Amino acid sequence: MPVARRTDAVLLLVALVWGSSYLAAKTATAALPVLAVLFARYAISALACGALVASRRRTRRWTRDEVRTGSVLGVTQAAVLVLETYGVAHTSAANAGLIISLTIVLTPLMDRTGGRSLPPTFFLAAGLCVLAVGLLTSSTGLHAPRLGDVLMLAAAVVRAGHVALVGRLTADRPMDPLHLTTAQTVVGSALFLPAAIAHLPDLTRSSATTWTQLIYLALCCSVFAFLAQTWAVQRTSASRASLLLGTEPIWAVAIGISLGGERLTVWSALGAVLMIAGTHWGQTIERTHRTTAQTVKECTACRTTTPTSA
Repeated sequence: MPVARRTDAVLLLVALVWGSSYLAAKTATAALPVLAVLFARYAISALACGALVASRRRTRRWTRDEVRTGSVLGVTQAAVLVLETYGVAHTSAANAGLIISLTIVLTPLMDRTGGRSLPPTFFLAAGLCVLAVGLLTSSTGLHAPRLGDVLMLAAAVVRAGHVALVGRLTADRPMDPLHLTTAQTVVGSALFLPAAIAHLPDLTRSSATTWTQLIYLALCCSVFAFLAQTWAVQRTSASRASLLLGTEPIWAVAIGISLGGERLTVWSALGAVLMIAGTHWGQTIERTHRTTAQTVKECTACRTTTPTSA
């Protein structure tokens, strides 16, 4: 298989895995308390990352920046997963996957490192996403938003902040992705251990099905997805990678309906279409705006550094 097709296949697999994580988390939280699920997910991920670090033939030494940055990102990532896991426990997996995709349009609003304002059309795309959220949260008629939908909306905001922080802390710094992932999982395990201690007996007595879901969330949705994403992005363009990874909400809806037995009403189906359209529209606008700004910056730098002829 050509490298390009293999890379695309890996990115689509990552999107599928992330899309399936909402149904897996919802099913796991039906059998165990949320904090027990989160601790198990982090602990298994930390053990797997530690094993990967130890298995390297040439182990690269940890730097202070990696430990410091990984610890900070571990806290923000834990906050995202708390909101996501509590949220998916109180809403459908399809809704969870759609609402969390708001991260795509929220992240550029929080990441102001470029120093340029976004074009007005981007805010139209964001407004379309807000309308989609309204349709999703009131799919059975006008009523107050469900707790799970509100938590997923908060998770999208915090995740956008987390993504912006990742870019700010790792830009132009040589950091090992595996070291950062390991640090984040260790910090997350330490944060959730005190709250999960009371539920450890329930965790040890869990069924094989529940443990399979926990291992899947840890190894596939956390460790594999992050490392595979890093591997693939290094072999393709950022635009193509973001386009393929942007199919995550589609997979979330498809898996929630086909495997979870969930149903979409006419209004929620319309909300799903508008959410996918709005996020991809916003993503395209932001990517074009960023590329244009970078080109202008490079041309300006070229003109200022090129000596004029006598």
